[in-house]
Amino acid sequence: MALAIASSLALSTSRVQNARGTFSSRLGGRTSERVVVIRAGKEVSSVCEPLPPDRPMWFPGTSPPEWLDGTLPGDFGFDPLGLGSDPETLRWFAQAELIHSRWAMLAVTGILIPECLERLGFIENYSWYDAGSREYFADSTTLFVAQLVLMGWAEGRRWADFIKPGSVDIEPQYPHKVNPKPDVGYPGGLWFDPMMWGRGSPDPVMVMRTKEIKNGRLAMLAFVGFCFQANYSASKDPIENLMAHLADPGHCNVFSAFTSQ
Repeated sequence: MALAIASSLALSTSRVQNARGTFSSRLGGRTSERVVVIRAGKEVSSVCEPLPPDRPMWFPGTSPPEWLDGTLPGDFGFDPLGLGSDPETLRWFAQAELIHSRWAMLAVTGILIPECLERLGFIENYSWYDAGSREYFADSTTLFVAQLVLMGWAEGRRWADFIKPGSVDIEPQYPHKVNPKPDVGYPGGLWFDPMMWGRGSPDPVMVMRTKEIKNGRLAMLAFVGFCFQANYSASKDPIENLMAHLADPGHCNVFSAFTSQ
């Protein structure tokens, strides 16, 4: 999550620039050209510019399947099993990956920040792996019911938007103001995009969405690694495991989990 925010900040700083377009007009038998300056940061975009056909592939020299045409963020032509050959299935897979990526970024952030705070002395005896068994401000049943209601409401809204895009738009309406058309999975607007990073020309919007999905994929791998090291390493602390690996990468690595101690 932190990586996604940092990359988005860097992108928003570097991409908010003027784009020039040349337009020709014919008047009285004379052709004139004028340069129109479009400020990308002020425009409202509802669609991403597809990635070019010569975009980088997951394996050099390969060609993407016909259903991966570059319209999806993070499309590097990887689908060896053909799971996305059906358009509706591909649409569902894209949304599922996006949501899992965001949850993984939140999970990794929620694991690493308390680990750092424990090392700084702000909290004591923290372990993300057994955090569910700790005592909190309410009992586990109350927390479960509250989470079930809140998550059920949010997921219900997301499902409704997936079935009928734009049906759950809650963006306030103002006179003489054009609201962005929300894409499925990217509600944007005042509530989900107050800094207006998702507005602008289609090119930087695609770049930012690609950064998000790449960071999300990395976070999903990181979370799987956290679960693996918590079960098979001597320590359940991911930062401690990282420090041990950096100190002795030849002996403290993934293979050491399967060797005798």
